[in-house]
Amino acid sequence: MLLKNKAVLIVLLSASVAGRAQTNPKPAIPNTEKTTFQTGGTWKPTTDLRADVAIVYGDGGKPGQFEQRVKSFKDHGYQLAFMTGMAWGGYQDYFMGKWDGKQHFDEGQKMMNDDTVWHGHNTPYVVPTMNFLKYYKEQVIKKAIDAGVDAIYLEEPEFWAKSGYSEAFKREWKEYYGFDWRPQHESAENTYLSNKLKYYLFYRALKESFTYAKEYGKSKGMNVRCYVPTHSLINYSMWQIVSPEASLASLDCVDGYIVQSWTGTAREPNYFNGVAKERSFETAYLEYCCMKSMTAPTGRKLFFENDPVEDTRRDWSDYKKNYQTTFTAELFFPDINNYEVMPWPDRIFDGKYFVSQASNERAGMPKSYSTQMMVMINSLNDMPVSANKTSGSQGISVLMANSMMFQRLPTHDDGKAWADPYFSNFYETSGMFNRVPTDNKLMDPQLSNFFGEALPFLKRGVPVDIVHAENLGFEKALKDTKVLLMSYSNMKPLAEDVHKQLAKWVKDGGVVVYSGRDDDAFQKVQEWWNKDGKKYNCPADDLFDKLGIGTNPKAGTYNVGKGKVCIIRRDPKEYVMETDRDNELRDHVEPLYQQAAGKSIGYKNSFYLARGPYDIVSVMDEGVNNDAYTIKGKLIDLYDPTLPVISEKQIKPGEQGYFYNVDRVANKQKPQVLATAARIYDEKVSKSKYAFTAISPLNTINAMRVLTPAKPKKVVVTDAKGKTLTDVKQSWDATTQTQFLSFDNNPEGVKVALSW
Repeated sequence: MLLKNKAVLIVLLSASVAGRAQTNPKPAIPNTEKTTFQTGGTWKPTTDLRADVAIVYGDGGKPGQFEQRVKSFKDHGYQLAFMTGMAWGGYQDYFMGKWDGKQHFDEGQKMMNDDTVWHGHNTPYVVPTMNFLKYYKEQVIKKAIDAGVDAIYLEEPEFWAKSGYSEAFKREWKEYYGFDWRPQHESAENTYLSNKLKYYLFYRALKESFTYAKEYGKSKGMNVRCYVPTHSLINYSMWQIVSPEASLASLDCVDGYIVQSWTGTAREPNYFNGVAKERSFETAYLEYCCMKSMTAPTGRKLFFENDPVEDTRRDWSDYKKNYQTTFTAELFFPDINNYEVMPWPDRIFDGKYFVSQASNERAGMPKSYSTQMMVMINSLNDMPVSANKTSGSQGISVLMANSMMFQRLPTHDDGKAWADPYFSNFYETSGMFNRVPTDNKLMDPQLSNFFGEALPFLKRGVPVDIVHAENLGFEKALKDTKVLLMSYSNMKPLAEDVHKQLAKWVKDGGVVVYSGRDDDAFQKVQEWWNKDGKKYNCPADDLFDKLGIGTNPKAGTYNVGKGKVCIIRRDPKEYVMETDRDNELRDHVEPLYQQAAGKSIGYKNSFYLARGPYDIVSVMDEGVNNDAYTIKGKLIDLYDPTLPVISEKQIKPGEQGYFYNVDRVANKQKPQVLATAARIYDEKVSKSKYAFTAISPLNTINAMRVLTPAKPKKVVVTDAKGKTLTDVKQSWDATTQTQFLSFDNNPEGVKVALSW
């Protein structure tokens, strides 16, 4: 009886929301799963993005509401997926005792002062116990699959480094380690053990959840795909959050990831040349690179995400500038062409934000920005994979490991603080420590031991790559690396196999440049390199021993088999936290690269990549010079909402460019839409006519350039009912043979017919 009532409710609600879609459905979106967006709402005409997949977020609300949301998007031609938080979400019925009759607030993440880390009212960040996972599988995942959704996204498996004091965590500690819980603030070793356990708990949580999803889906005849939307290892390390990250590569139940990099993560300040400030392009580039490198050896599917706004309330010009920056950064990886085009379209299209930095006035998205944004995201539907490389010297990589997240927080009993000063007020209010750090020896401000290896080259136009220690067992992990930069000042190897694999690679001809004083407090944590018969003072000594150069070797370059090892007795942070110090790293790397690659490193202040017809450019400040990058050709400027045709443009330091190069259109006699702020359907081509339908959100303005064999003699633009639109802007460009059109978008469709 309950199921019948529920079904009736779904039908009634869906009919009211979907409206005419029940009798006049939208054209089906191509079954590619190439572009996605996530939303907590139902389909609306003002947010009809026309990406391939609508990811319906959360299953909460009144009975039938989740199913109604799913159906509202399905009725409008979307493929469907489900996303919910792994560490937080609308799980109040579990915490408040409605599920099993017991309250479970002791399973929230707690800080040293006994405060819970909250994500919202009665919504703590969770310690994912087996009991919680039983609830999660039965009440959350099962519900989504029963609604017919065959793609599950469990996002942000996050354990805050500042937490680790709840009773549930103490119980998990005893079960995992076999001895009683130890407060993490009392020693570096306790911090390391605490964060290692946090890492494991969400690894287990995802394994349990996805294994269940696949098995339950199979029982219903469904092939359920499972994805993890997650911040990068770089960002989680900077924000002091622990998450499984690269270890998930070992799970067969994980089909892929969404890389959650956007203005909020990319604007996090870092140090270069002695100055800490926002470097959004460089940070975003490294975040996308980090996740691409993490998944590349595994063949997992990867979506890149960014956001036209962000959580922090800024003004529209700030959002636009940083959106262009992060959008450009994601395009520089030509082997990735799947994208989450935006999260939370309701927030973006319906939200009101400051009109300028100097004003308290708020307004909705400027029409020019919404047009530009729609041009950008619709170009992603056609973005090809390319064999081209981002311009610059290839083959310099930085080694990373998940344990970067283990060495964050707090002050230890040796009195030396090493947490980040940018977060000092945050930690003071959370009870972690009560003074601003002053001793630099054990600090890694703003993850400078990572950026200290990457930025000296990235800032000079070298497309630095990243290698994950957890992936070294894959044959292709180091295939394209000529020189590997590494340090154990901000991370530690989780297994001896890492050193066995590195030693083999070097002996076969690889080159390692190791920077490190090896004197931080984490060098002596009880781990594999100093127990069970091993007695190394630091993990690097095990590597050096395997390389045959002995323990605690002095600075210098050593021949090892066919390869080389260069040791610099400085922590990488010293290259960037001080002025004009990164030359010390570059002076060591340059001759080694010359020998390994057979050519010198080329320095510049820009990146360029051609992907199909698209030209992507970024010019960096603080680089080798202040020269602008000049691009030439028959170009449509995709960052200008009027889509002007240009023959030349200069991109200045700190700016980016995105262009459609008409010179690279394969068949110029074939009529086609080259750039548009809408998705194109129902294309019809004849000898002298080209017609199509453009669909895009209400209250946005379309701009498009249409290639035709000759100048159109007639252009007719009508709405879905056949009424001619009179307010249409149009012009012809003879150099590119493109017709410019601009008119109000409509989710019901605008029909365009050109004849010549």
